[in-house]
Amino acid sequence: MAKAKASTPATVVLTKAGVPFTLHSYEHDPNTPSYGLEAADALGLPPERVFKTLIARVDGKLTVGVVPVDRHLDLKALAAATGGKKATMTDPAEAERATGYVVGGISPLGQRRRLPTVVDESALGFETVYVSAGRRGLDVELAPADLVKLTDAVVAPIARG
Repeated sequence: MAKAKASTPATVVLTKAGVPFTLHSYEHDPNTPSYGLEAADALGLPPERVFKTLIARVDGKLTVGVVPVDRHLDLKALAAATGGKKATMTDPAEAERATGYVVGGISPLGQRRRLPTVVDESALGFETVYVSAGRRGLDVELAPADLVKLTDAVVAPIARG
C-alpha cells in the first residue's frame, strides 16, 4: 500500500485534531463501476473494512451514512438512527454541492458544512477503517472511534446485504 502526502479538507481536519491517520493512494480508473470496491481492491483490503460515504435526506434534512463498500445503506435504519421517519438518497449533484467533494471522493470528514452522520456499527469491529480522504484515489486509514468522534456520529446498524 502506497503512502501519500496530500492536503484535502479531510486531512486538514484530522491534522488539526491531532488524530493519527495514514493516507493510502491508488491509481483511480475513471471507468470503474464502484468507487468503493475499486479502493478495497487497489489497496488489497477486505471490502468490509473500507467504508463509503453516502448522502441521504431524512425527513428532508441532509444526512450522512457511512457503510462498508460491499453493502447498501438501509434507508429505514438510517431514518430510525436519526429519529426520523423517511429517508431517500440524494442525487449525486446535490451530494457534491452539500459536501464540497466529488462523487467517489466524498469523505465523511471536512465536508463543506457539518451534516448529521451515522456510521455503521460494523466499523467498531476493526482496529482501523478506511474512508475517502476527499478525492478519488485517496483513502485515509484511522481508528473508527476517531471517525465517530470527529463527525459527531451516531453508531447504528445501517448497512444491509
